[in-house]
Amino acid sequence: MSSFSTLIVWKKSHELTLKIYEITKTFPKEETFGITSQIRRAAYSIPSNIVEGRTKSTIAHKLSFVSHSVGSFEEVKYFLLLSKDLNYITIETYNELIPFLNEVGKLLNGYERFIKNDKYSKE
Repeated sequence: MSSFSTLIVWKKSHELTLKIYEITKTFPKEETFGITSQIRRAAYSIPSNIVEGRTKSTIAHKLSFVSHSVGSFEEVKYFLLLSKDLNYITIETYNELIPFLNEVGKLLNGYERFIKNDKYSKE
């Protein structure tokens, strides 16, 4: 089995996590244990669940971790929208992230399809 770091879906979701950490550096101090913490946790949950899922031997277990990644991805999307609406990020920053978010979402969907069709996974 190759390393998780060779997966494009992992690379892009890791890059998203780094972007989220950079963006949230400027959030208000009172959000440290609120939105800042929540969006960061959701962001790093995406690649970390991909990593953990790769270690599982059954398709069902692998898909469970991908499902967690997808759920965390949706959380990130919501928290970015909320951050925009609260003026913690600019509309421009938000609009710049949308294509990147769409790409990560497509990669997650593709990875899920790949696992469902993986003839080499043990069931």
